[in-house]
Amino acid sequence: MRGRFGGPEARVPDRHTNPWSAWSRLVTAPLVLVPIWTRRWRHAIPVAAWLVANPVIFPPPADDRAWSTRAMLGEREWIAERPTDTALAINLAASAAGLAGVLAARKRRAAPTALAVAAQLGLQLGYWRLMAQYYARNERDHAQLPQDP
Repeated sequence: MRGRFGGPEARVPDRHTNPWSAWSRLVTAPLVLVPIWTRRWRHAIPVAAWLVANPVIFPPPADDRAWSTRAMLGEREWIAERPTDTALAINLAASAAGLAGVLAARKRRAAPTALAVAAQLGLQLGYWRLMAQYYARNERDHAQLPQDP
């Protein structure tokens, strides 16, 4: 595990797995709806700046003990293998909820916007759970492989 992170060569995807990065992205994702709701596109500037800066400002995690780190690592492996499974369905449902939030925010409908945001965040957490399980399953598989002498 230690070989995945750290060092000056740490890439943005490694920083993306930092628990602070993952959780802060999750809870601030609804801010994307602010410029749509207000119809003031200058409100998009700080939101976009945050989303761009987030995976860069946090260092790579020291290990994979954090649940969110394991979820991000599992997602990286899942994307590489791209299985058609429950996680794909949940990810698509979360995307649909996000789109519903955009449409509701555009109409300035508070209750549907809030419901869409809650659904998207709930589905995203379910997706993270599956990604953490995917990571754990793959770690067990890798641990069973014979090691080079």
